[in-house]
Amino acid sequence: MSIVFMNNVLTIKADAICTAALAAVMLLIGYWVKNRIGALQKYCIPAPVVGGFLFMFITFIGHQTGAFGFKFDTYYQNPFMLAFFTTVGLGASLSLLKKGGGLLIIYWLTSGIISFFQNVIGIAISKVTGLAEPYALLASAISMIGGHGAAGAYGKTFVEMGYPAGMEVGAAAATFGLISAVLLGGPLGRLLIEKYHLKPDPSEDFDTDVENVNAASGEKLSGLDIIRNVTAILVCMALGTVISGWIGKLIHMSFPTYVGAMFLAVLWRNMNEKGHFYNFSFSLVDSIGDVMLNLYLAIALMTLRLWELSGLLGGVVLVVAAQVVFMALACYFVVFRVLGSNYDAAVMCAGLCGHGLGATPSAIVNMTAIKDQYGMSRKAFMIVPIVGAFLVDVIYQPQTIAFIKFFVKAVK
Repeated sequence: MSIVFMNNVLTIKADAICTAALAAVMLLIGYWVKNRIGALQKYCIPAPVVGGFLFMFITFIGHQTGAFGFKFDTYYQNPFMLAFFTTVGLGASLSLLKKGGGLLIIYWLTSGIISFFQNVIGIAISKVTGLAEPYALLASAISMIGGHGAAGAYGKTFVEMGYPAGMEVGAAAATFGLISAVLLGGPLGRLLIEKYHLKPDPSEDFDTDVENVNAASGEKLSGLDIIRNVTAILVCMALGTVISGWIGKLIHMSFPTYVGAMFLAVLWRNMNEKGHFYNFSFSLVDSIGDVMLNLYLAIALMTLRLWELSGLLGGVVLVVAAQVVFMALACYFVVFRVLGSNYDAAVMCAGLCGHGLGATPSAIVNMTAIKDQYGMSRKAFMIVPIVGAFLVDVIYQPQTIAFIKFFVKAVK
C-alpha cells in the first residue's frame, strides 16, 4: 500500500493483498453493524453489503470533495468467485440434482421470460420518452442479467455504432442494478416467508455431510483430510477453468470459467461418494465457500463507483427504476406461485432478484441472509447458481441480440 498524489488528489493505492485485507475488515465491520441494528437483521440485509456500502460511501465522499481517493487492485475478486462456485458444486449430491430437475427447468424458463420482459420495458419506455434505444437496452437485460461485463461489452459495441454514452450508461445501469439486487432480494424473500408462514421442509435437507457422521463417532478431520479437501477445490478450479476455455472456443462465445469449475466439482463430488478417495467434509467445504462469497461481494461493493450513477440521465433513470419495480412485482405476485408457493420458492425469488438485477453472487448472498435467519433451502442453493451463472444466458443473449437488430440503427 502506498500514498501518492494523482492529479493533485491524495490517493491511497492498495495492492491485491491489501485490497483483500481491507475487504475482510469491512466484512467484519458489516457483521458488527448488522448485529447491532435490528432492522438490518430483520430484513435480511447481508453483512458484506453493509460493510461494502459503508466503504463505498467513504470513497464517494472523497471523490465528491476531491480530498482523497482510492485505487484498488481487485485481482483476487475473480479467484474468490471461482472458489465459491466450486464449493457449490462440491456440495451437490446426485440425489439432489435428480430431485431438483423439474424445478430447475421451471426456474430457468421463468428467468428467461423475465429477461425478455426487461427488454420490452426498456424499449417501451424509450418510445414514450424519446430515449435512444441502445441506452434503453443497456438499462434492461444487458446490465440487469448480464451485469458489468455484458454492459461493458455491449456498451462498447453501441459506441462504435455512434452512441457515445454507451459505456457510461452501461456501467451506471449495472451499478444501479447491483445495488438494487442486494437491497431488494433479502427483504422480498422475508416478506413472502412471513406473510405465508413458510418453513423449510426437513425432508428436502437430504444432503448428509461427513462432519455429522464424524461427530457421531467422535472422529475429527485430520490435517491431511483438510489438505485433501482444499486440494480438491483447487484442482477443480484449475481444470474447470481449462474446460471452460475449451467450451468457449467450441461454441465461439464467452463461457464463464466458474461454470466449468462448478460442474467439474459436481462430477468429482459424486465420484468420491462412489469411490471414497478421501474423507470429504461438506461442512469444511461449505464454510470455505461462505468465506469466498463474502470476500468477493465485499470487494465488489466497496470498489463500486457511486459517481458513475451520474451516467443515468433522462429516460435511463426511468428504465432502471422500472426494472426494479417490475422484478419486485413479478417475483411477489407471479414467480413465487409458479415455483410452488413454498419456502424453496420464496428463497429462489430472493435469488432471482439477485442475479436478475445484479449478479449470481448477489443471488447467493441474498439467499444466505435468508438461510441464516430462517433455514436452508438446498434446492434453491443448487438451482439458482446453475441458472444464474450460465443457463439464463442461453435465453437472454439471443433475444437481446434480436432486440438490437430490430430496434437499433447505427448513427452515420
